[in-house]
Amino acid sequence: MKLLSFTALQIRRKILAREIRTSDLIKELYERINKVDPDVQSFLALNEKAAFDAAKEIDQKIANSVKVGLLAGIPIAIKDNICTEGIATTCASKILRNFIPPYDAFVIKRLKEEDAIIIGKTNLDEFAMGSSTENSSYKITRNPYNLNCVPGGSSGGSTAAVAADIAFMALGSETGGSIRQPAALCGVVGLKPTYGRVSRYGLIAFGSSLDQIGPVAKDVCDTALLLSVIAGKDKHDSTCADIGVPDYLKGIDGGVKGFRVGVPVEYFGKGLDDDVRTAVDKALKIYEKLGAKIVEVSLPHTEYAVAVYYIVANAEASSNLARFDGVRYGFRSNDVKGIDEMYCRSRSEGFGNEVKRRIMLGNYALSSGYYDAYYLKASKVRNLIKKDFDEVFKKIDCIICPTSPVPAFEIGERVNNPLEMYLSDIYTIPANLSGIPGISIPCGFSKKGLPIGLQILTNCFEEAKMLQIAYAFERETDFHLAKPKL
Repeated sequence: MKLLSFTALQIRRKILAREIRTSDLIKELYERINKVDPDVQSFLALNEKAAFDAAKEIDQKIANSVKVGLLAGIPIAIKDNICTEGIATTCASKILRNFIPPYDAFVIKRLKEEDAIIIGKTNLDEFAMGSSTENSSYKITRNPYNLNCVPGGSSGGSTAAVAADIAFMALGSETGGSIRQPAALCGVVGLKPTYGRVSRYGLIAFGSSLDQIGPVAKDVCDTALLLSVIAGKDKHDSTCADIGVPDYLKGIDGGVKGFRVGVPVEYFGKGLDDDVRTAVDKALKIYEKLGAKIVEVSLPHTEYAVAVYYIVANAEASSNLARFDGVRYGFRSNDVKGIDEMYCRSRSEGFGNEVKRRIMLGNYALSSGYYDAYYLKASKVRNLIKKDFDEVFKKIDCIICPTSPVPAFEIGERVNNPLEMYLSDIYTIPANLSGIPGISIPCGFSKKGLPIGLQILTNCFEEAKMLQIAYAFERETDFHLAKPKL
């Protein structure tokens, strides 16, 4: 168990020093998965045989002094909406139950090139639509710190796996906070890159102008390492920026002396849990002690972010999910009379309630007579939200605020109240609408012993600065070292 509590960088050093064999590490990991995951429910599918084969290959390379990649021997879990050749990719939906992609996503290719070991596919809210991982068609993932609570969502399977020490790293995806929010609730590090920093090729689309793949890890340095591997230009994704990828670990220990830290007043109002407020206030005092200057700032259009997001995201989802019609691949309803009935029944039976709700809302917002009133107006307000960030970043280096307004809530507590569930992402959504990067790091615990996350936001393509700011706090605290009792 102690071996599995190490970080990915620590494990990599041990593998390269021949202190441990990758095959032994993988064996111990799957033993723990079989012991722990029946309670946590983070994995939808395991990749055990291929993982052992890859481990043996890496051991052979090291024994023969052959050069290995940056992630040599590191076991990584993959959110099940990222395509993996030969491994089922279901989006936690009945409609894609038997779908096995014939190709790898760009990020999966990069992982394999750097000798990472893919150990399995993790659970999510169906098609990444949710904030609790309760909307999966297959299982409800549970928070490793309290099995009666949600892990957050939609990347709850990935964050729970890392928190439970059954994955050293994981990939998640974000549309409105689906990496950062569950990372906060599970007490791990989760990063959403700048829109266009990481290729979306092979990510099954939800909201195309919002979606980003990002890393989940045990600490900031592991997060920086994984981002260095998956970031970069991809010819298959026209939205992917042609900007060089720095070594995100280089200079990460530069500190924050002289940095101006913006604290937005809009993120500390009604609805913020007292324990979260206290933890964030203490974190800001630590930054002050480290030499940063705390500056109050305003993002006046924040109050419209949730409404804008649920118009834009649902409109894009209704378009993206139109392809799942029962004709080419995926679930098809039986005993139908005619193509119209096949379409209707396949989609009605294949999609879950939350997905159907969002498709209907999206189609309504795009329909004739309502497009100008809803989608067009939302797009204009989205631009205003982006301008708020542009103006603020002229005066400061970063924004620091809560990741989630509350710690993890109980399973079933919000499932029948969609609006309350949507408000779980109130502090993360603005970054997705603006395309800026954000990271959540552990900063404390509630009175009930549940993790609390601190969110750091910087301007576009300033992930290196963001990681440096995050690491400065992590180095002064030990919240990232905490482990759930499983």
